[in-house]
Amino acid sequence: MLQAKIEKNVGLMAILIAVAISFGGLAEIVPLMFEANTTQPAPGVKPLNGLQLAGRGVYVHEGCYNCHSQMIRTLRFETQRYGHYSLAGESVYDHPFLWGSKRTGPDLARVGGKYSDAWHRAHLMNPRDVVPESNMPGFPWLAKEPIDAKDIQARMHVLRELNVPYTDADIAKVPTEVKGKTSMDALVAYLQNLGTDIARNAPANNPQPGKGATP
Repeated sequence: MLQAKIEKNVGLMAILIAVAISFGGLAEIVPLMFEANTTQPAPGVKPLNGLQLAGRGVYVHEGCYNCHSQMIRTLRFETQRYGHYSLAGESVYDHPFLWGSKRTGPDLARVGGKYSDAWHRAHLMNPRDVVPESNMPGFPWLAKEPIDAKDIQARMHVLRELNVPYTDADIAKVPTEVKGKTSMDALVAYLQNLGTDIARNAPANNPQPGKGATP
């Protein structure tokens, strides 16, 4: 009788569905907030330096994350291609995190150290010079775009409020780190850092970060 009454009352059914989904979501999400492996940095993970943080900003405002994910799932065909699966502890300092699942291009979670700086610059200037079948657009203007050290320092101050452990010394040396550098230099520095922090700490029975990936 109660079931029949609910099924015939659209408003009541909608409310009960919303309540059920809310409780289900809370049951899945809340416990994760108290697990160390989701709230503490993975071994070897440290905050980005000034140049890398500037590069992450370029990565975001140029929309790179719309085509490249940074999330390798725990599936054999993914770890064989891209490397060790992504760990929650890798992203504790990312605001916002850029995991995602959209892959117009390859996943970049383990791209750090796979190619040379010169390769990345050539790829960003004109992708087809190094990957003839690529449909990625070029970003040549990044090679002429300067970096605003004060903006990066302001970002660090904000991130410190979000529990990213930047010290006064880290913030003070930003002008030196970005002096004479361009947005392309920064983006390359960011890409070359991806996945390298945990490379030495990957479990021995899993593919090492950065190994086995193909463009």
